[in-house]
Amino acid sequence: MPAIANEDDAMPLRMPSMRLFPSFLSALLLIAPCGNVRAAIDAHNLGAKYDAGGANITFRVYSSRATRIEVWIYKAAQGEQEKVRYVLAKDAASGVWSKSVSVATLAASYGITGTVYYGYRAWGPNWPYDAAWTKGSATGFVGDVDAAGNRFNPNKLLIDPYAREISHDPITAACQDGSLYATGAAHRHKDSGACAPKGIVLAADTTSFGSKPTRPFKDEVVYEVHVRGLTMNDTSLPAAQRGTYAGAARKAAYLAGLGVTAVEFLPVQETENDQNDIAPSSTTGDNYWGYMTLNYFAPDRRYAADKAPGGPTREWKAMVKAFHDAGIKVYIDVVYNHTGEGGPWGGTDGLTVYNLLSFRGLDNPAYYSLTADYQRPWDNTGVGGNFNTRNPVAQNLIVDSLAWWRDALGVDGFRYDLASVLGNSCQHGCFNFDKGDAGNAINRIAAELPARPAAGGAGVDHIAEPWAIGGNAYQVGGFPAGWAEWNGLYRDALRKKQNKLGVETVTTGTLATRFAGSSDLYGDDGRRPWHSVNFMVAHDGFTLNDLYAYNDKQNGQPWPYGPSDGGEDHNNSWDQGGAPAAQRKAARTGLAFVLLSAGVPMLTGGDEALRTQFGNNNAYNLDSPANWLYWTRDAYEADFETFTRRLIAFRKAQPALRPAGFYSGADSNGNVMEQLRWFKPDGTQADGAYFDDANNHAIAWRLDGSEFGGGAAAIYVAYNGWSGGVNFTLPWPGTGRQWYRVTDTATWNEGANTVALPGTETLIGGENTVYGMEARSLLVLIAR
Repeated sequence: MPAIANEDDAMPLRMPSMRLFPSFLSALLLIAPCGNVRAAIDAHNLGAKYDAGGANITFRVYSSRATRIEVWIYKAAQGEQEKVRYVLAKDAASGVWSKSVSVATLAASYGITGTVYYGYRAWGPNWPYDAAWTKGSATGFVGDVDAAGNRFNPNKLLIDPYAREISHDPITAACQDGSLYATGAAHRHKDSGACAPKGIVLAADTTSFGSKPTRPFKDEVVYEVHVRGLTMNDTSLPAAQRGTYAGAARKAAYLAGLGVTAVEFLPVQETENDQNDIAPSSTTGDNYWGYMTLNYFAPDRRYAADKAPGGPTREWKAMVKAFHDAGIKVYIDVVYNHTGEGGPWGGTDGLTVYNLLSFRGLDNPAYYSLTADYQRPWDNTGVGGNFNTRNPVAQNLIVDSLAWWRDALGVDGFRYDLASVLGNSCQHGCFNFDKGDAGNAINRIAAELPARPAAGGAGVDHIAEPWAIGGNAYQVGGFPAGWAEWNGLYRDALRKKQNKLGVETVTTGTLATRFAGSSDLYGDDGRRPWHSVNFMVAHDGFTLNDLYAYNDKQNGQPWPYGPSDGGEDHNNSWDQGGAPAAQRKAARTGLAFVLLSAGVPMLTGGDEALRTQFGNNNAYNLDSPANWLYWTRDAYEADFETFTRRLIAFRKAQPALRPAGFYSGADSNGNVMEQLRWFKPDGTQADGAYFDDANNHAIAWRLDGSEFGGGAAAIYVAYNGWSGGVNFTLPWPGTGRQWYRVTDTATWNEGANTVALPGTETLIGGENTVYGMEARSLLVLIAR
């Protein structure tokens, strides 16, 4: 596959193209009302399912363009030929092909007992069926692609898009030739059947995923982490459980103790990653993050300690129950903007050499957005082309997949990778994000999987990564009701203010807006502060530690620290002059920004203990010990973990930091204190002139805690963004009260008690007390 260029500065730090196969490194469906398509296709019944008595299996797959589809059934996952094949019958009205097969016949006639493995072979206009065709032949071949965009090839065994589990990856130790799945003159005749991943017919599973938390989204503290990276380095766990769902389950108590309320796993839907184990000390072709999805229903088998058929599903649900029992929601990162089939990777014309693994070989124009001539993918993702999210059939798959993970596998919410692609309002030859388009995927998802109510209860927490590449894809603040967003403008502004003094201009007015929930982004369309997911770092890019320890990315290092290609060059990072104490102070301040702002805070796994990726800002391919979380702590790391735990606890104890609506500047309860007031360092109220002056680098604010139903009577937060010390004159704390220090992120205040425990806060004084703040530090006081 081709490499991709870096995205612009405003976008997150993302992966380049995933190299799925290491051998190769270098007529339109008319849009109909979605409800009608849903009724016609009865999409919930797609896939392979046992009947109620287990006597028969019905195979159902969608293709509007195929002229023949067969299901091929195998006794083993790989290394053997099929035992039997059946021709499916097409329902012309719906485009669904189906066949019911007797379990007894499979056993008696073909020796298939226990697990049933299967895949599909499809013929169509560019490769019509010919009775003389045999595996590995070109009989019937017309072209790799026709004018309508069809790419049928019966030599390629295809994964069922609705399979509930997948047997293995395309590339394994036993099958390392990725060209088996390719088209083009050199590869189209190669039969993939013995090596290809198969769907597994699963019986109904009764494993409990526990009781789902119903907390309002505004009260969450999100912890983004890789399910494998979470425990691979944890020697306290049995070796067989490290890097697995079972291992992750054993971290529920730790995360609950840290204060985490929602764990957000990087992609866990089946992806190509078994090849990471073929050459463990190499990065060639490795896909660690998992953003190349092969199937949207199956839990990734590699992350299961129990890899037997049905084991990944059972183990996933048991893990979810462990988190639910600890009061923690489970979110998953989902990738419905592109798939693991990728884009063109060879051929002089850029047309012929593609991977056929599933969607492309069943109905290419239905599942992918194509160029106007239907010959190539339309690409706003940089990793192979857009999934056709404006097509109602592709939308069915997205909605059914989400419902499966919500209802059958216990998931509480979803983070949508490159979610702007879900807002595409056209199918082929164009890209246009339009949140008002009732027929796009983002509105359909919100309609069919309703968001959790503001006050909590049943529902889904929907979180958009609100950008993609090119066009009008950058949409921070542009998603409709029902959607929270990763607030990339929050991240950019705060990074620049901390690290780019004198280089980038960020006014105190901009800071104030971001600290207060970004009303400019979310207040104009009826959304609330908690629709802003606030973060300083995420999985792609520097860790929190590295943001303040490196001036530039360090991606060219040898394994296990690299090498990694791509990665953003504009990180708004700074090594604080190389002073370790200043780096730790900056990390404390950056984390405090996130935990003290209105909105929902997101931490990245390991940042609570100053995790480093050794300056690699694009570690998508590093399935290595250097990239997994570590569980030993030196004194500074232990202190930072305590700082994190206590500051999260402070946030959870203060409803004023988790407002349901945007702050008001009025006194709503008659106690002569505004709900929110901004201050200059001299203690006077900050006005528009102060906010807009780029020469001002210090700002403070006071919240009236009594207006939010608990917590401190008042909270005062001050930030000195200047390169030297600044004195802050404290405002009125309320009648009969004084100010007490919760934390000061200054270098003099390191140690286990950087954040004071409740009741041990240091008395500072009352109104007009002058408090000297160190450069680039943050102060938190409470009134009592």
